[in-house]
Amino acid sequence: MKPFLAIALTFCLGAGLAAAQSSSSDEGAHVLALDNSWNRALETKDTKALDLLLADTFVSIDIDGSIQTKREFLESLRAPGYQAPAQAVTEQSKADVYGDSAVVVGIFRTQFMHKGKSVTRRERFVDTWVNLNHTWKCVSSVAVLIPAS
Repeated sequence: MKPFLAIALTFCLGAGLAAAQSSSSDEGAHVLALDNSWNRALETKDTKALDLLLADTFVSIDIDGSIQTKREFLESLRAPGYQAPAQAVTEQSKADVYGDSAVVVGIFRTQFMHKGKSVTRRERFVDTWVNLNHTWKCVSSVAVLIPAS
């Protein structure tokens, strides 16, 4: 009887781990989709969409070391001088889910016009997401410029 119990327990634990990993990968895919929707919102200056994606306590650290709150970040996109990127693309990214938190690490590329010239900029980023009341929200974003080679 004991060998049967050990086999059954091993099977149940294995099935539970597989289900947890599947659920975690589903959540990771969901967070990646949300993170990528941020790109489209930047291209179209859709501050309403970004308002839904970002937690009220959101903090952004930009490539120059400056810090912005959610309100400041959204206001900067509404400013008359803000020029939306012609293209905002996540070249690569990976999401790791830790219960109700997720960390997305990747490379983000923007193409925009500066003084009449097309400029491409690449950044490495880390976005931290938290599942608040069954809704994923980004609580922080850090970007570091990848120097042009």
